Amino acid sequence: MKTAHGEVETPTLVPVATAASVKTLSSEEVLQTKTQILISNTFHLHTKGADKLIKSSGGLHKFMSWPKPLMTDSGGFQVFSLGFGKDFGVGKIMKRDIGEIVSHNQQPKHVKITDEGARFRSPINGDELFLGPKESIKIQEAIGADIIFAFDECPPPLADYAYNKQALERTHRWAMESLKAKSYKLKAQALFGIVQGGKYKDLRIESARFIGGLPFDGFGIGGSLGKSKKEMYKILDWTVPLLPEEKPKHLLGIGSSLGVCSHKGAV
Repeated sequence: MKTAHGEVETPTLVPVATAASVKTLSSEEVLQTKTQILISNTFHLHTKGADKLIKSSGGLHKFMSWPKPLMTDSGGFQVFSLGFGKDFGVGKIMKRDIGEIVSHNQQPKHVKITDEGARFRSPINGDELFLGPKESIKIQEAIGADIIFAFDECPPPLADYAYNKQALERTHRWAMESLKAKSYKLKAQALFGIVQGGKYKDLRIESARFIGGLPFDGFGIGGSLGKSKKEMYKILDWTVPLLPEEKPKHLLGIGSSLGVCSHKGAV
């Protein structure tokens, strides 16, 4: 995978540099691990006001003294984590079965999700924030990573079929809006679309075909990935073969330091 800041040999792990740094490590120390690419968090950089400082500093690479490729996520995962994730204390893979308790049109306590985007309070100072596809792309372009992501809705693993269908429709609409919002003057910056659909085979297939048919430079596989790594692999078997073979795929926000896919994800 070729970028303006070098090539990435895949498959590879993508450690997370949430606020433009990997926790406990300097950029020089991260380089010593032979890491090829990092991913930073659009939402956290924006809420801390760092996106404006990063732009004035000449971009994220200079700001964090990182010479290799960088990704930024879209903020869609934070809509989940600050919403239903916080409400029910769950991540993307359920560690215990508590059933499908999030249904169509249900809203989390602290986030208002509409067809336009998500409205919530900043965890930093309590200010009301709105994040939609246009806002996400604008922030990511200002940050200046090599690879940015379309804005999506990441439904919780305890959402039922109807909610996943609703979230899928939003994600597809936001994917097209993200493509329209991107400034194609920034030719060196790639835009990845995100496949959703939860644990449901027909929704994953629908999303892979739809997102895979749009002119994205690569693809993220997001959302809930079942109750175990075994179910995750099954979902990937439904999804990956339907995406363009020649374009890179990134497994978003999955795994742990003890897991098969450690760190933030894998390309």
